[in-house]
Amino acid sequence: MFLPRLSTCCPAVCLIASVCAMGGCQVLKPVPIPQAGYNIAPELMAANEKPVEIGQPQPIIDAIGWVWGIPDKILFWDRRVSRHKISEPTLLTVVEYVEENNLPHVKVRANQYAPLEDLKRLPKNKTVGWPYRYTLGVLSVAGEAILPGRIVGGDHFNPFTQTVHLYSDVPAIALHELGHAKDFTRRKWQGTYGLAYLVLPLWHETLASQDALAYLQAHGDNAGLAEANRILYPAYGTYVGGAIGDFVPDYAIPLYYGAVIAGHINGRMLNRKLPKSASQNAHVSAQSEWTENGSMIQLVSAINRTEFDWVSQDNALIADTQLIEDAPLFH
Repeated sequence: MFLPRLSTCCPAVCLIASVCAMGGCQVLKPVPIPQAGYNIAPELMAANEKPVEIGQPQPIIDAIGWVWGIPDKILFWDRRVSRHKISEPTLLTVVEYVEENNLPHVKVRANQYAPLEDLKRLPKNKTVGWPYRYTLGVLSVAGEAILPGRIVGGDHFNPFTQTVHLYSDVPAIALHELGHAKDFTRRKWQGTYGLAYLVLPLWHETLASQDALAYLQAHGDNAGLAEANRILYPAYGTYVGGAIGDFVPDYAIPLYYGAVIAGHINGRMLNRKLPKSASQNAHVSAQSEWTENGSMIQLVSAINRTEFDWVSQDNALIADTQLIEDAPLFH
């Protein structure tokens, strides 16, 4: 791979870093994704008895994954990235978000390798037209099978199976990926929107990050907001730098890392504007207990809820939800 000379790298890096770091630009404004006009496949919802599943501990495999993820830990300057062990606060964040945003069809796999189960979900997701399901959808599941996230990491949302895959123990990352699920659920043409996500992801990433920040702001979680600024801004920088680099390939590498550095600086500048006495993270103080059942772990929260009433929480919202029996060809 050709690497640009240092003399060409430095100006690009310094330019991006200095522009965004001057005052802390709030590029990602807290804007929630609307809970309206949901399109959900009833087969997918019926098959989703356990929204959150956790992989059984595999010390050797998880250790390999942790080592493999060291570059990402350095890139985002957080050792919890690609940790391959999801803690209680992160899982509680996941459960609360899924319940509050009425996503009964979304599957969350926390450090779990289950490509065959995801392949079974594919034909059930009829909000996506079958040409997309059996081309891009099959390829996406095959990619997850051949390059297991349990080793190579890579938190992501698969829109063709409506599955969130988590390997990092960072609540802000979990909220971001769940934001993708919420965004896709409100789309009528989910297959085409998924194709656009693969080709030009910057818009999708913007919406997901804004929704995560809005969720934390609505809950008064200043500690969570500070964490999100530290993580989501450099992560957003990878997409911004990558997008700009596509137009000027000779400067792609310095632009990519320059955008990441700018994201780190910008996120920390924004944190200076938060109240100094940031409130304690509500997720950390929540009381909970665990019930294990094979590879599944059910979280029982302090409100003594033993099962989640995913659908009937907001009757107004459910009335605006369309159950899709089968989408048109290129839906």
